[in-house]
Order: sequence, then C-alpha cells, then structure tokens
Amino acid sequence: MKKTPKAKCAFPPKCVVDTNVPKISNLAVDLDGIEKELMNVVEEAARAVEWFTEQTGVLILDEQEEIFEEYLNQLNSSGQPGLGDAFMKWVCAHRFTDGKCERVPINKDRREKTYDEFPIHEGLKDFDPSDRKFVAVANAHPEKPPILEGTDSKWWGWKDALADVGIAVVFLDEKYVKTKYGKKLGE
Repeated sequence: MKKTPKAKCAFPPKCVVDTNVPKISNLAVDLDGIEKELMNVVEEAARAVEWFTEQTGVLILDEQEEIFEEYLNQLNSSGQPGLGDAFMKWVCAHRFTDGKCERVPINKDRREKTYDEFPIHEGLKDFDPSDRKFVAVANAHPEKPPILEGTDSKWWGWKDALADVGIAVVFLDEKYVKTKYGKKLGE
C-alpha cells in the first residue's frame, strides 16, 4: 500500500487501541472486494497504524500484557503481510523502551470477569467482558487517554456512559459505526 495522506480522523497523542484497529488495517494490503462502506474505516485504520509506527503516537498498554496477548493472538509479530502485523512488530519492539508505549497496572477480578479499574456506571453493566481491559487501562492511566475504536459498533452504545466517567472513545469512522449499531438495534 502506498503512503496514506493525512488522517481524516484526528488521532490523540496518547491512546489505548482496540485490537480491531490494527486487525482491520491488514485489509489495506488488498482493497479489492472490500465493501464501499468499510473502505474509509480500513483507510483510517491504516493511517492510525502508520501514525504509531512512523510518527509520534504513544500507545497505552497494561503491565499484565492482556492487551499485548490479544494483539499477539490476532496479529502476526513478524510484521507481515499487513499493516496491522507491522503494528504488532512495532509493539513488540517498543513496549518496554523509548517512551512510545506506556504501561499501567490493572487488577483483574476473575470471579466477576472485570477489573478493579473498570468504572462503575449503570450504562456499563453489560459491557463486553473481553473489552473491559481497554477501559480499565484508559481509566487507570493518570491522563485517561481515549480508546481508538474501529469497527465494533457495541462501543457506540457505550460511548456516552464512558464519557460520563471521563473516558472518550475515538471512532475511526463515526458514520460507519453508528449505522452498524443502528442495524443491530433494528433501526
């Protein structure tokens, strides 16, 4: 894929990145056959990954490496063949050094399938257990960095409750996620 132009989505200087962002960026290797509605998300995911790997983005991770392990299970650490795989290789190279990644401790409550750092809010009671680590990390960080989200439309339904507790969600393409969320609700 050729170099992408300046991002349409403004990427925060520090953020937590949901696994679907680098995963969807892998589709940028071959854009043939990608549905038109998804094209912008793929392009924005590619820009986000390049922003981290080639520019100044700071990735926020957990010290327990739960986010890293999820990345490792869904991306190729060799850096090939896609941009998301290059992101994984970058994470492997930078997660302990040079300030390109910051790590915060989180405490898992295995009985409750949540984290001590996960905020208590009525609107978050049904939050997906597998995504709670991203929220816990954002909440545990002293700056409460936003969470970069690609295609998981469930986050659209949680964004207001997250905002209530001081956590922002930055969507690569709000229109795409909002439309996908509306379809799930039958709107």
